[in-house]
Amino acid sequence: MSLSGPRILVVEDERAISEPLEKLLAREGFAVTVAATVADALAEFASASPDLILLDLNLPDGDGRDVAREIRRSSGVPIIMLTARGTETDRIVGLEIGADDYVVKPFSSAEVIARIRAVLRRSESHPEPQDQDLGDPVVVDEVRIDPSSHRAFLGEDELDLSLKEFDLLYELARNAGNVVSRDDLMTRVWDENWFGSTKTLDVHIGWLRRKLGDDANEPRWIETVRGVGFRFAAGDGSAGP
Repeated sequence: MSLSGPRILVVEDERAISEPLEKLLAREGFAVTVAATVADALAEFASASPDLILLDLNLPDGDGRDVAREIRRSSGVPIIMLTARGTETDRIVGLEIGADDYVVKPFSSAEVIARIRAVLRRSESHPEPQDQDLGDPVVVDEVRIDPSSHRAFLGEDELDLSLKEFDLLYELARNAGNVVSRDDLMTRVWDENWFGSTKTLDVHIGWLRRKLGDDANEPRWIETVRGVGFRFAAGDGSAGP
């Protein structure tokens, strides 16, 4: 473990997540401390003086949001919420109580490292080079997606999408008319090194459907192909620039 890099406090009670996450962060040059309870988290925060906290919401002796509230009384240390809770309300509440970012499990190693560095960059000026590989614009009937500007439209209305919702919509739309398997979506959107289960895919599909005004029982845009994956089915199923 490097002791010269930024200090990260990981608050996570699931060892299947905390252990590989600790190894990943140490490999990336961070000094890592792990806490599994609210009590331990507050004690480690007081003693370790972390530069950033990765904070799970579901803890055995309380709620991670209580930890965030307590820390915010005395410190502006960056906090990234790390949780299986996927509702928009949970995300909003987490941000409103002082979290700097919010990552829904499962998350890829690349995503969590990128988010940590981005938050540290904003708060403590830790510069990191950016190299984005942007795809081509996609148009499927009334849906228009432009990766270069990270904007998506339904007719004349711009869609308010999270990063993962945007990436998921792009993957589905650029394969319009074809079934994209659950495994492929997890690999392309969360990448093959994600931690946790695939339930978050269903959550994000649900969010996308609501924002597209879609009905899962009579889909206009996102069709579930049971046992396989999802198909972006619009009009004649054509897609193009």
